[in-house]
Amino acid sequence: MAKQQFIGLHPDSFRHPRDTEATHAISQLPGLDWLIRYGLAPAAGRLFFLENISSSVKVSEKQLPHLYALLQEACKILDVPEPQLYVKQNPVPNAYTFAIPDERAFIVVHTSLLELLTDEEIQAVIAHELGHLKCEHGVYLTLANLFVLATSQIPRWGPFIAQPLKMAMLDWLRNAEFSCDRAALLVSQDVKVLISLMMKLSGGSPSLAHKLDADAFLEQARAYEALDDDELSLAFKIAATAERSHPVPVLRAKELDRWTRSENYRRLINGEHFRALEAPTVS
Repeated sequence: MAKQQFIGLHPDSFRHPRDTEATHAISQLPGLDWLIRYGLAPAAGRLFFLENISSSVKVSEKQLPHLYALLQEACKILDVPEPQLYVKQNPVPNAYTFAIPDERAFIVVHTSLLELLTDEEIQAVIAHELGHLKCEHGVYLTLANLFVLATSQIPRWGPFIAQPLKMAMLDWLRNAEFSCDRAALLVSQDVKVLISLMMKLSGGSPSLAHKLDADAFLEQARAYEALDDDELSLAFKIAATAERSHPVPVLRAKELDRWTRSENYRRLINGEHFRALEAPTVS
């Protein structure tokens, strides 16, 4: 069945409230804009671009064309310019985006993540990364990914990166991820695909995938949320997530399930905020 294509999609029509609040808060940090545009972030972004173009596989019509087709379809659905896509050999399942000011953005997906997922789930990952670009996270995203990926590789800059700034960037990134999950759902148009993805990120494998149960996972998420009622458990949760770049998978799954029941999601799917077209199915 052909997927719905969203023409003129505005990021604020699906942006998560936590993303809006966190982006406003971090924009008030003095000197951050200079650091991103003229300081460390451009140099780090260029370093990672050179690393990927030299030691990863760039996806194209000729190179891994099935992945390129997934990227193209996702870009059309979200109405976002097409970034470069690289596949990198790495045993840790991960994907990330670099958006360097005035240069073309690029997405990197690790081979171990591709081996874990179905094509539908891979497209959801790509769409999640496109969500960063659609929501214009790029101005902060490169610096946030620097803290996650590159600080140890650029030791000369290490002493100048304050721990409070790192924690602020990670907190922003965790909240921004909720908007990107919504972008992934708009592309997938099947919440079961996203919940399956979250389960695999938590404890799945190709051999276990058919045995995972989405309803049980959502029940697990509700049990996790219920721990907020206990002050000690809540304190432990905050401490455990402070160094994470993403919200915990059970919470991401619960947020997506909740959003599918919202008026905001219904109006988006019904095309009430903008013109909606049917996009041709990618074979």
